[in-house]
Amino acid sequence: MIELIPAIDLIDGKCVRLTQGDYNSKKIYNEDPVETAQAFADCGIRRLHVVDLDGAREGRIVNYRVLERLARKTSLAIDFGGGLKHDSDVETAFACGAQMVTGGSIAVRDPEKFVAWLHRYGSEKIILGADARDGKIAVDGWQNTTDAALMPFIESWLRRGVRAVICTDIGRDGMLQGPATALYAEIRKALPEIFLTASGGIGGIDDIAQLDEAGIPAVIFGKAIYEGRICLNDLIRFTDAYKH
Repeated sequence: MIELIPAIDLIDGKCVRLTQGDYNSKKIYNEDPVETAQAFADCGIRRLHVVDLDGAREGRIVNYRVLERLARKTSLAIDFGGGLKHDSDVETAFACGAQMVTGGSIAVRDPEKFVAWLHRYGSEKIILGADARDGKIAVDGWQNTTDAALMPFIESWLRRGVRAVICTDIGRDGMLQGPATALYAEIRKALPEIFLTASGGIGGIDDIAQLDEAGIPAVIFGKAIYEGRICLNDLIRFTDAYKH
């Protein structure tokens, strides 16, 4: 059964969503992210994906106090990302309650540092963020696209010890028009050792069911639930099964 991972994206300490990574498309959904996170926990969700969008833009951890509150006031296992470029950023994230951190840009800009984090913390705590636009890896809060192709990029990090990958199809993110299921199935088939989390494009509960049928281990979703396309009660059929 697919693992459900709601996303909370943070700007100025508030729960927001962007469309295709465009900061000008910001929409605030809740002034208090803890309230949102607790609602997820109450319907059986176990894990939360938290993105520090301020941090992604500035290249340093910014919303660590919100992370601290989320970890202290809920039982959710939090994976945290956005702007983690220095050892001190990762140390702060773990000290504030993150159980895992996600690094994307750092794996491109400073791969040796990312390798050092893998060795220091272990592959169960360091997740590779493979965010792609038109099949190419994007960095810096999705503001810049590199020449690195998605599949070879993931393969190279598998050889270096990565075991968990969050793959986001940026073109679908926030569009509510369905995930890139064929892409995720291709990655899953080529690299079965990877714990793959699909992200981007979820528009309804049927999209999650489709990924589940395709054998994708986990899915991140956000806008669909904030826009009322998915109700909290819809998640229970997945979370109840996942509990057992």
